[in-house]
This record gives sequence, C-alpha cells and structure tokens, in this order.
Amino acid sequence: MSTTSLKSFLTDTSGAVTVDWVVLTAALVGLGLAVISVVSGGLEDLSGDINTQLRADHITNAFGGDDG
Repeated sequence: MSTTSLKSFLTDTSGAVTVDWVVLTAALVGLGLAVISVVSGGLEDLSGDINTQLRADHITNAFGGDDG
C-alpha cells in the first residue's frame, strides 16, 4: 500500500455517518435498558398492592337491596 492510498483511506469520511448511527443506537438501547431496570421494580410493587387490594374486597352476587 502506497503512501498516497493510505492518506486517501485515512481522510475518507464516507463511512463516518454509519459509525455515528451505531454509537447513537447503542446509547439509546443502553438508556432503554436502564429505564426498564429502574421502572420494573416499582411496577412489581404496584401490581402486588393492586392484587392484595382486589383479593381483600368483598363482592356480593345479589343486585339491589334484597338478598332473596
């Protein structure tokens, strides 16, 4: 490889946009995973509280004021 072709290769920026998109996409995926890990604990606690409340409620089968 000659010096001229090496300089041409080093100064070529045709693939630079692809590298930018790869880095940006990796950052967004990492941010999404971090958000999921933070939010999932709170959602599990909330769903457990809702489950407990629904199991504690008494539901009757009768409609209106009469039981008979």
